[in-house]
Amino acid sequence: MWLTSSIWFEIAIVSIIYALGNIIFGHFEERTPKARRIGKYILTLVIITSISFFFGRAVAMITLSVFILPVLYIHAYYLPRKKGINGLTGEPKSKYYEFRKWDKNIFKEQ
Repeated sequence: MWLTSSIWFEIAIVSIIYALGNIIFGHFEERTPKARRIGKYILTLVIITSISFFFGRAVAMITLSVFILPVLYIHAYYLPRKKGINGLTGEPKSKYYEFRKWDKNIFKEQ
């Protein structure tokens, strides 16, 4: 019944990673358009499942693990040292919003 030999295993792993990421870190993406967030998820899903199908599960899981390296670089080095933004909390918010090119006035009437 519970077979891990199907492509659904990769879909589940990617989906769990994105679900946990959105629950824990979703507040950093508060102004990112929903279509872009969904597109990023679907693109990751297509890449990982395609790699798994053509090259095997081990290569797909290694690729998924390698996706973490740019995140670590950005949050541990680039944001704190180059931009003056805490890589874990996104503070100061004004610098973070400026970095993301978001409007700082969140209460502006539309």
